[in-house]
Amino acid sequence: MDPGTGETAEPFKRLFFALDCVPEQRRAIARWRGELALGTGRPVPSANFHLTLVFVGAVPTVQLPTILAAAAAVKVAGEPLTLMLDRLEVWRPAKALVLVPSHTPVALRQLVYGLQQAMLALGFTQESRDYLAHLTLARDYQGREPEALVPTAFALRARHFTLFESRKGQYWPLAQWPL
Repeated sequence: MDPGTGETAEPFKRLFFALDCVPEQRRAIARWRGELALGTGRPVPSANFHLTLVFVGAVPTVQLPTILAAAAAVKVAGEPLTLMLDRLEVWRPAKALVLVPSHTPVALRQLVYGLQQAMLALGFTQESRDYLAHLTLARDYQGREPEALVPTAFALRARHFTLFESRKGQYWPLAQWPL
């Protein structure tokens, strides 16, 4: 998504909505990735493991309260969301090594759609590509899909979704809403 139009000299925040990983899961995924012997790419720090829902982009800080209110109004399933990250893929155009689900739950698609619609109502444009749930393991990855000694099977269980700010390679949670 791109920020709304208008030129200002005010500060901006680079924002995205995501499902966060709990610390134990981050460690487990990082250990598993460490056994892959990648040989190429830049591993994503385990502290940054997440599943992006909607990338908002650079937003004037003055718009933050409106974004928070819009996110709070998004209809959710009313129960935790479980997503099985059970496939390892190389996304060549993006040069990324990612974990993806074999099946994307309907509740996840509904959450993403609700957030997209909320951001559209605020003047943000939607990405033209379809939503593909994924957790990025490495960037600038140009090799083949590495062979895993242990099959990938990480159950991401989310009880909330979070609005993050991306700042100098680190992700800072700004607000979260229950599922």
